[in-house]
Amino acid sequence: MSEVKPIRVVIVDDNPEFRDSARRLLEHQGVRVVGLVSTSADAVRHVQELRPDVTLVDIELGAESGFDVAEALHDIDGEAPARVILISTHAEADLADMIEASPALGFLAKSALSASVISAAIGHDGESRSE
Repeated sequence: MSEVKPIRVVIVDDNPEFRDSARRLLEHQGVRVVGLVSTSADAVRHVQELRPDVTLVDIELGAESGFDVAEALHDIDGEAPARVILISTHAEADLADMIEASPALGFLAKSALSASVISAAIGHDGESRSE
């Protein structure tokens, strides 16, 4: 019998209120939030150290670009590239070309954030993986 393991997530967003709200929402839905960060440098460090199942990256990180963060996370050395989902309050249609050109798995509106949508995006079946 396989052990059910929660999805492990790092949230990268420069808004502390959103990070906290997203953490509470996702943890209530069974996601394990293993990191909350606000900069690209912290994102890269956390992803390297924690190897989350997916990293949620806000497209607008103050002076930084979430697209640049997605590129940096994708370029981390490892067995498999880090999985990134871009998030934003902006409409996906407004950013479609940039999202398509990025290494991110896709896009999720902040208002639609949920464990089930994240799980579907990364193909998580809840079964444990051999480490």
